[in-house]
Amino acid sequence: MTDFLLRLFVKNSQNVEDSNVRAAYGSLSGLVGIVCNLLLFAGKLSVGLLAGSVAIVADAVNNLSDAASSIVTLVGFKMASKPADADHPFGHARMEYLSGLAVAVMILLIGVELAKGSVEKILHPEPVAFSTVLVVVLALSIGVKLWMSLFNRKLGRKISSKALEAAAADSRNDVIATAAVLAAAVIGKLTNLQIDGYAGLLVAAFILWSGIGLVKETVNPLLGENADPELRKILIDEVRSNDKVLGFHDLMVHDYGPGQRFASIHVEMDNREDVLVCHDIIDDIERRCLEEHHVHLVIHYDPVVTDDQELLHMRSLMQAALKEFDRRLSLHDFRMVRGPGHTNLIFDVMVPYGTLDQKFAIQDHLEEKLKEESHKYYLVITFDDASFNELEENAGQ
Repeated sequence: MTDFLLRLFVKNSQNVEDSNVRAAYGSLSGLVGIVCNLLLFAGKLSVGLLAGSVAIVADAVNNLSDAASSIVTLVGFKMASKPADADHPFGHARMEYLSGLAVAVMILLIGVELAKGSVEKILHPEPVAFSTVLVVVLALSIGVKLWMSLFNRKLGRKISSKALEAAAADSRNDVIATAAVLAAAVIGKLTNLQIDGYAGLLVAAFILWSGIGLVKETVNPLLGENADPELRKILIDEVRSNDKVLGFHDLMVHDYGPGQRFASIHVEMDNREDVLVCHDIIDDIERRCLEEHHVHLVIHYDPVVTDDQELLHMRSLMQAALKEFDRRLSLHDFRMVRGPGHTNLIFDVMVPYGTLDQKFAIQDHLEEKLKEESHKYYLVITFDDASFNELEENAGQ
């Protein structure tokens, strides 16, 4: 069914990096969500009011909120597909994240209200009018929501959309919540236990849980979370693909929304190589990353000395001293500036996240090692957070 709908409503559905194609995916998901959720809302609300079940009414309102969420998703994808303009040179792709955040806020507000109603029903329980129609409507709801979960999950995976994957998780939670409501109705019929209010509270809890999860999913990229490890590996593999690249460090990826990713990295090459040749290599890597991976990569060229034996010896000595202090430490951008009275060793040390407070201890350790070698060397160290260098195990070696 999903493939049939894609063929019917989404042109060039395989070109998932195209903003218009992504918008078509979002529109399809939104329209399907609106139609299905409105039908479920109407059916559940009618049955819930006739049966006097706050849990079923709560589940119906949840479907109404899902319909509203689908509208926000549809509008969000449409706005995200707008091209860049003078005020937004990086495009509008983050609207996809903002629409997800708006949906999350709506879900949280509705969850709180439904929780209040359920608590009231627990304090003042009333019997639920059990009927075959009630069972049929809830069973159909479970089937529809299960299909919607699989539908949105498939769409979300095709275009790597957190918004659609969150919609899939929300539908999955609805399956569990509606099953709880149906179980409460059946148990009430068989045992006369009035657990409708408790089931309604469980539904509200699932709504809140879904909302909180969606908030985390959408806020993280807006706050500037680290790049996906798979994307980092792809970019690093592209850099490593040329044998003139000796090392690399400081890979930073900036996410302005799906299809709008910008990155920068420092690449080390032998200083004896022709600068124009190095420039051409860098241009080729940047162009390949844009054409094949849709990432605007900017590469900073770092020439490194490879034929100075004293420099190579001192770099090896400092690297060994760092590993002695902490196996996770490494260095890059190693330079040696000789003077008439002393020689400066200038380099960057990558420090694991959260351990920058150890930089003075690290420097003291390195200086002790230098004294064993010679008193003519002075250290000039810049300490970097290793968050941008987690995969660069051989960088600068």
